[in-house]
Amino acid sequence: MKSMTGFGFGERRDERIHARVELRSYNNRSLDLFIAVPPDLRPLEPRIREYLSQRTVRGKVELFLAVTFVEGAPQLAVDEVQARAAKAALEELRRIAGIREKVGLSHLLRVEGIFEPGKRAEPEALWLVLLPLLEETYERFDASRIAEGRKTAEDVLSCLSVIEDGVEKVVKHIPVLEERIKNEFRTRWNELLSSGTDEQRILAETAILMVKMDVNEEVMRLKAHMRSFRDTMDHESACGKKLDFICQEIGREVNTIGSKSGSLELDRVVIASKDALEKIREQLRNVE
Repeated sequence: MKSMTGFGFGERRDERIHARVELRSYNNRSLDLFIAVPPDLRPLEPRIREYLSQRTVRGKVELFLAVTFVEGAPQLAVDEVQARAAKAALEELRRIAGIREKVGLSHLLRVEGIFEPGKRAEPEALWLVLLPLLEETYERFDASRIAEGRKTAEDVLSCLSVIEDGVEKVVKHIPVLEERIKNEFRTRWNELLSSGTDEQRILAETAILMVKMDVNEEVMRLKAHMRSFRDTMDHESACGKKLDFICQEIGREVNTIGSKSGSLELDRVVIASKDALEKIREQLRNVE
């Protein structure tokens, strides 16, 4: 079980670059990726997105990449096409305006777009440098989610035990409930008829009422759902949605038992089970 909230940070520095990667994630119903990279590294964004989507199922995941080149002051390159176009335009302007002054370097320096930053590194080459850093950062990020998920699992299992204890109380209470119904019928029969007690009639009426109040089928399904819940927690890492679906089924059975309970003892068990189930579902909102 993994939490949807996590954090990871990685940094790499050498004689050429200083790179930093930060990963954060929050609760979300589906996978939502936000990737912030420097403008000249945007060609790498699809690869980063693919890397994250292959490893994360749910949550809002934010990645921030910062790269600083430390090889010295940035160099400038001349955009030859732009420079030739600017010179031709200035020559045309001089001719139209009837100006005798020749177009010189001082004029061209005032035209924007002639110079462009020199290329630091091709994105493909830089990807080979950044990928190990991304992997290292993701490992830390994933470890934080696993640690948080472990704490969540402990809380969830504690609440699940409350429901399991409640089921056992229901099972033990069924014979008590049956005997109580028999006694109530016997008392009413004696109050209404002075001729004595018709034991066969009492048993028949008790059987009819017990059929209406029988919860054995709900108990069996409830136990099966809880076994499925534990099995899913033990064997599936991205199990949040599935566990929530199982909780819905558990809730249905608990509600049905509550509608058939007919006793204060079972009402208390149902209330405690509903409270525990709500706490579980609250915890699952943070599970991948």
